[in-house]
Amino acid sequence: MKVYLERKGIVVGRITVHKYMNKELGLVSIVRRKKPTYESGEAHKKFDNLINQNFTASGINQKWATDFTYLFLSGGDVRYNCTIIDLYERSVVASITDRHITSDLAIRTLQKALESQKSISKDIILHSDQGSQYTSKAFTEFCEKKRITQSMSKAGYPYDNAPMERYFNTLKNEEIYLHHYHEEQELYDVVQDFAYVKYNHVRPHAYNGYRTPFEARYAV
Repeated sequence: MKVYLERKGIVVGRITVHKYMNKELGLVSIVRRKKPTYESGEAHKKFDNLINQNFTASGINQKWATDFTYLFLSGGDVRYNCTIIDLYERSVVASITDRHITSDLAIRTLQKALESQKSISKDIILHSDQGSQYTSKAFTEFCEKKRITQSMSKAGYPYDNAPMERYFNTLKNEEIYLHHYHEEQELYDVVQDFAYVKYNHVRPHAYNGYRTPFEARYAV
């Protein structure tokens, strides 16, 4: 704000800016918590990167992307969200938040995504990172059973799963960081509402020509 005023030819001190921003306008900075650490298990299988940063699809249910993120309650307790989006129009097809970041959470989210679709005529490519949840025996065998072809980013390359990074940044910047969540169910409900209502049906997306994912998915 100080830089903006100076560019307009107005000279103002830092303390004055702080006074009006903090006391008069009630503006405060958002402090992001540090990412929690957790132990990774050994990989049962790892897969080639079939997406190779080509995050486009010619139709629905061809390419899905998935990842985990962490969310905090006001007391500091951490919860983990697993989300799957369709790369055709970036819609959220499944989202589950739970207390533990496990292969079981990844499986339940994928099962929810499959059940949400009326018909899937051919195999789906599911792109993820190389986290132990996605390389575990339980998850890889579940994908084989459901005819899901796994694709994985290179370790340490977040741009290889950029659409998921963007979705989680949007969730946190437009919802999570703006409020305090005291109750677990309150947080869960907010994340679900953001995914399935605000993000899919209300919020325009630049990738879709500023249509919502729902509008792009069912465009004539």
